[in-house]
Parts: sequence; structure tokens; C-alpha cells
Amino acid sequence: MPNLDDGELGEIDFQAIHNRAPSLHRPRVLMLYGSLRERSFSRFLTYEAARILDRLGAEVRVFDPSGLPLVDDVSADHPKVEELRQLSLWSEAHVWCSPERHGAMSGVMKTQIDWLPLSPIGGIRPTQGRTLAVMQVCGGSQSFNAVNQMRILGRWMRMITIPNQSSVAKAWQEFDDDGRMKPSAFYNRVVDVMEELVKFTLLTRDRSAYLTDRYSERVESVEQVHKRVSLPKI
Repeated sequence: MPNLDDGELGEIDFQAIHNRAPSLHRPRVLMLYGSLRERSFSRFLTYEAARILDRLGAEVRVFDPSGLPLVDDVSADHPKVEELRQLSLWSEAHVWCSPERHGAMSGVMKTQIDWLPLSPIGGIRPTQGRTLAVMQVCGGSQSFNAVNQMRILGRWMRMITIPNQSSVAKAWQEFDDDGRMKPSAFYNRVVDVMEELVKFTLLTRDRSAYLTDRYSERVESVEQVHKRVSLPKI
């Protein structure tokens, strides 16, 4: 096979997959929501999920997108951009929760994701290998446009998106005056999603570097990889 670089392909390392000593710290989860409204149902749902994650033993941080500028409107050393990127570098898992607006995720949600680069920061890609759960809130009947879009983005950001997801229909009916979610099948699904996220995070976090290691990048130089994933702004 003349096209292969045998020195870089090698055999599958079963020990790297099966025999790593597990990390014992609490799973680190970053949560992003996609609305700045005072009564934001995506924020309510995010904090409800955060309570569930805390109950499951995770360490949770929720990013407040208020004040985050549009991409390329400021430099990457803006305080809110630096905060978001450092939280992603800290994390082992993400939860993205957006309202569905005009049949898509919100601009607030997309802006947060767009500020997370594919290229490494200090040698580490801020999303690669992290697990991801996606959720959305709907103003009307149940839809899946936003979660489907976020799944595409999760794959593009080299994340491990879990199979389960949550879409809350008529979200204005599902929360009380204090922003707490009422008991319902929707609430039970959120519990399912957070439980699955923690399981997948524990299963993959010590193996994510190996699972996301790519032959095509091993045969490239560091400079070539950086150039390819850091294309000029368009």
C-alpha cells in the first residue's frame, strides 16, 4: 500500500482504550444557553439541567453570554471571549441549549460556538474530544431544527455528541414563575440526557485524546495542521 505511511498508521492500541487508570475527579461540564431575554426558557432549562448534573456528581459552570460581542467585531483578547475559551479548555463535556428561532438555533447560541476555535490554544483544541449534549426549547409544537443544527456543529468541532437529546415544546407552559421546570415527560427526558452525558463523559474522558487522534494529521507537520484549521477569515 504505497499511499500509507506505515510508521504513522501502526496497530490499534487496545491498552489505551481499555486499561487506562480512570480519573477520579468530578466530570467538568460547561453549559451554554442561547437567549438574553429576562425570562429566557433556554436559560431556565440550562440551570435545571445543571442541578441534575450536580446531583449526578458533576462540576458545572454556566457561561453567561451577555456582553459577548459578535465574532470578528473585537479581538480574541476581549474578556468575555477569553472567559468562554478558558471555560471550554477547562471542560470535559458541554451542554448546548438554544431556543428555536426562525427554524434555527439563535444567533446568541451560534456566536458562542463561533468564538471557540478549531485551532489549538496553548497546544489544546478547546472542543476536541469533549462530550456534548444538545437541548432546545420551542415556543410552539415540538421541533428538532435547533438540536439537529447543533449536532452538525458538534461534529464539526470534533466533539462526541451523545445519542439522546431534549426538545421542550411550548416551553412557556413548562416552567413556573420562579423559572423552575414542572414535573413532566419533558423533565424526565432532561434527566435522561444529563445522566447519559455523565456516563459518556466518564467512559471517554481518559481516552478522548487517543480516540480523536488522526492519521491524516500525524503525517502532517504542526505548521501544516495549524494552517489548515486556521484559514483566513471569510
